[in-house]
Amino acid sequence: MTAKADTRLRRLPERGSKDIQLAREIIDEARICHVGFASDDQPYVVPMAVGRDGDRVLLHGSVVSRLIKNLGKGMPCCVTITHLDGLVLARSAFNSSMNYRSLMVFGSATLVSDDAEKKRTLDILVEHLIPGRLADLRPSTRKELNATTLLTLPLETFTIKSRNAPPGDTKSDIGAPIWAGVVPLELKAGEPQQAPDMVPGIPLPGYLRITD
Repeated sequence: MTAKADTRLRRLPERGSKDIQLAREIIDEARICHVGFASDDQPYVVPMAVGRDGDRVLLHGSVVSRLIKNLGKGMPCCVTITHLDGLVLARSAFNSSMNYRSLMVFGSATLVSDDAEKKRTLDILVEHLIPGRLADLRPSTRKELNATTLLTLPLETFTIKSRNAPPGDTKSDIGAPIWAGVVPLELKAGEPQQAPDMVPGIPLPGYLRITD
């Protein structure tokens, strides 16, 4: 029997949360996660495309990957997502920090093998990665579906840790002539770059247009 993951926060527990809605929001804002597991006494951490179907985490990988196959057999794993929201610049290196939201989901993944369910959940993943894109794409072929692995992980055992605050300087440092504060960070899409072999005259889809 697999031991149950210990999700208790021992350091700075006040930054922890078990809010499932916040967990959903962290997943919904992500495009990539890292999946950690151990195989033959060797730890691995694999980056994978990520999405969400209700309270199931969707993980996308290649069917030829040995590690992905092991995950699909129910190997215990840990999925992590982190959003870095800002650099917290205190008046000392020790008190400097980061504002962030991080999620760890524990459990055993399940391979999506039913063809109809695989197509449905892959469509969810595609639409999550680029909202509006699915309607433009041709249907996936059976060969393409067979070459793709999709795993699901229940959003049941998880822990959240986050920080969203100004610097926490010691009182003796507050009067120092040093700038202190937060540098906000965000991930933004750049100007789309069309494929060099694209047929002339195809307009940029509305869902790819950058708005201020």
